[in-house]
Parts: sequence; C-alpha cells; structure tokens
Amino acid sequence: MSVRIVELTEENLDQAPEWEGPPYSCKYCLYWEHPGVQADRGFHEKALERKRAWLRRVREGWGSCGKLLVVDERVVGYAQYAPARYLPGAAGYPAGPVSEDAVLIACLSIPEKEHRGRGFGSVLLSAILEELWARKIAAVETFARRGSSENPSGPVEFY
Repeated sequence: MSVRIVELTEENLDQAPEWEGPPYSCKYCLYWEHPGVQADRGFHEKALERKRAWLRRVREGWGSCGKLLVVDERVVGYAQYAPARYLPGAAGYPAGPVSEDAVLIACLSIPEKEHRGRGFGSVLLSAILEELWARKIAAVETFARRGSSENPSGPVEFY
C-alpha cells in the first residue's frame, strides 16, 4: 500500500473525496470561508469555483492551506487550515475566537469509514504540523467535538 500527502491546490481540489449527504464533499463546503452559504447538489459548480478562488487568495497571501491524503492513487483524506482572518466562519464560533497567532485546522476528514482507524488521519495531521512547524507557526487550533467522527475537524478523541 502506498500512502502519500500532496498539497491541496486549485488544480487538484476536484479530487477531494465525496460522500452522500450535505455538503457532499469538503470541496463544496464553504462553512468557514463564506458563513451562511449552504452546499446543495445544484450549487456544486459554483461552490467549487468559490473554494478555488479562496484557495488561490490564501496561497497568494499566506501560503499552502491544505493537503490531500492519497492511498494507492486514490484520494481518501482532506485537510484545510489557515489563519482565522481567512476563515470568517470561525469568528462567531460558540467555543470562542481563534487566537490571532494561531492557524485553524478547519477540516481534517477521512470520510469513508473503511479508511478510518488505520492511522491515515494521524499521517495527515503530522504532515500539517510538520509544515506549520517549519513555517514557524506558534499555535494550531481546531474545533473538534467529543464523540463526533462526522465533525469536519474530527472528534476530540483523535486529537
């Protein structure tokens, strides 16, 4: 089995994993970038273009902001992270605002249950943390939920 991590870009965003039910894929989800915008099946192309524009803006202003986890040439994991200024949906989060010097892991997802519990999420998280450490980022935060494997950033137990 080959496992590799690739940087998320506008060009490979369409390879992000999909699943049944809203938002159908992280590539269509605009929860953090455009609060209040819902992803439904008729909205996918527009959402994908908005996500691409967001990726481009963050990469130009801050740098790499996501990763894909590839297992045997199939993308099975997705992660997205950035300073809170690029993720306005985090501003009013009930748990409190993200620290000014922190990067928020907005999404770290292994959507297919068959790929969970095999260490892939840890591989993805390690790649993010190594990159952020090399970039001299002081703090990393996320909004995980206890007992909720369906939460975009994963369950508290994972972290």
